[in-house]
Amino acid sequence: MNTILFISGGEIIIVVLVVLLLFGAKSIPDVARMLGKGMNEFRRASDEIKREFRENTSDITEVVEETKKELTQEVKEVNKAIEEEAADLDPYNLNEEKEDSKNSKDVPPTTPDGPVSREDSVDK
Repeated sequence: MNTILFISGGEIIIVVLVVLLLFGAKSIPDVARMLGKGMNEFRRASDEIKREFRENTSDITEVVEETKKELTQEVKEVNKAIEEEAADLDPYNLNEEKEDSKNSKDVPPTTPDGPVSREDSVDK
């Protein structure tokens, strides 16, 4: 037999017979109407709760976004201050060499790629 929501066909028949015995054939439409109204009211209440939740959390979301922007700006300022301090304490000017290598990416290397032999280094 087919199963619907883990209930087999025989169990469905038994449930239908119990409902008929408890409520009678005349009151089943009324029970179905009451169940439908209850489901609609439950749906409306859940939608209302969701709407109120969204309205109340929108203020919090705005505050979080503003705080995030402020923190990002402060982190950038701190990083800039650290880089300036590190530049003052750099006795070998390593940062300048890094900047020079970044700027020279477009310039092709002067040495050939791959292994270098002695013959390549001798002037011909």
